[in-house]
Amino acid sequence: MADTPHSGARAEEQAVLLVAGLMDLAVSTVGSAVGAARQLLRRSDGADIAKDAQRDLMARGRIALDRCATAPAAHLEVLARHALASRAAPGGDV
Repeated sequence: MADTPHSGARAEEQAVLLVAGLMDLAVSTVGSAVGAARQLLRRSDGADIAKDAQRDLMARGRIALDRCATAPAAHLEVLARHALASRAAPGGDV
């Protein structure tokens, strides 16, 4: 296809080609994933692999929840507590 000035028909053709390319990529990716899953299911240690995968996913989930659940202390509050602790200590008045 030769490069022609962009027109309505040309833009539609590009969109169709883009969508077709994305669909082809998705189908080939899914096909590869299914093939890998079949190979894993044929293995004799499939149950062990599934248990390891479950443990790994649970650990990742725990880390993600810990990262999102605990909010860091407010910076000014930390400074205020530090100042109060230093004043309360003997010889802490600066």
